[in-house]
Amino acid sequence: MGNPPELYYQLLNITRDTPPQEIRAAYRCLVRQWHPDKHPPSSKSEAEDRFKAITQAYEALLDQQENRAVLRARNADEGRRSCARPEERVGGGAAAMARAPERAARTTAPPPPARESQKVYSSTDIGGGGRRAFAEFSSYVVRKAPPLERKVECTLEELCAGCKKEVKYTRDVVTKNGLIAKKEVTQIIRVKPGWKKGTKVTVEGMGNERPGCLPGDAVFTVSARRHKAFKRQGDDLVLKAEVPLVSALTGWSFSFRLLGGEKVSWSFRDEVIRPGYEKVVRGEGMPVVGGKKGARGDLRVKFDVVFPENLTGEQRRGLVEILRGCP
Repeated sequence: MGNPPELYYQLLNITRDTPPQEIRAAYRCLVRQWHPDKHPPSSKSEAEDRFKAITQAYEALLDQQENRAVLRARNADEGRRSCARPEERVGGGAAAMARAPERAARTTAPPPPARESQKVYSSTDIGGGGRRAFAEFSSYVVRKAPPLERKVECTLEELCAGCKKEVKYTRDVVTKNGLIAKKEVTQIIRVKPGWKKGTKVTVEGMGNERPGCLPGDAVFTVSARRHKAFKRQGDDLVLKAEVPLVSALTGWSFSFRLLGGEKVSWSFRDEVIRPGYEKVVRGEGMPVVGGKKGARGDLRVKFDVVFPENLTGEQRRGLVEILRGCP
């Protein structure tokens, strides 16, 4: 690295007396700003050059700090030796021999300070596998701000057919002078047919920003609005229908609409609807995510027989007469 030290400080926008922790903070901020993956093709070449130069400068300053630490330790040790008693400086005698192990321990230079784990990428590394390299790089050097979480409320119809949801939210952004400001943004979430409550959609880099960190992600969690008729159970839809006792015994007709709007009519003429009776319609439930094309769950209609609260004496006698021969 043949560049003069002054250029290193200029590249990192710091001064010579900047402490190590502030050097690291400046470096993290600059690599976040100049990483080529964050630039359009028109400025990508410049970003690659700046990215490499910034990393080289940071490496050089780290080496310089380590060398200074070792030099200070050696100078301190030499100073202690120069102040030693005469019998120790002569090199002979029992006192000098007794203190030899102690001097050896003192003159051993301390190990260099722990160096921040990092990896330097060349322009070829940044080109083809840019996003993979950046992910590995950021996990070593640059921290990521915590994710920002928001809910995306959908109706059962929207979860069945799929839809686009426009979500407006406020995120923190870092201004040029390092302050945090609020910014309102709009994100389009594409909800796929059959998605369940709790499904998460992650939009990288669209969460909150923090100084010296990569932008956090925006995480959108799907929530389902309660439906007035249908209840979802996995990929199946459940519909409850109340049937008067007389209709359950003598015949009954009713109609309802599917989630897609199609009208369905059923008639029960020669069939007794008993408590707990369930009718299953195959393939009229929710789309199956990840299943075969067109795969859907079932529609299960559960009938609840409504019994009368009171009967007159005449009604009771009539029922006894009518139902006497029933099993």
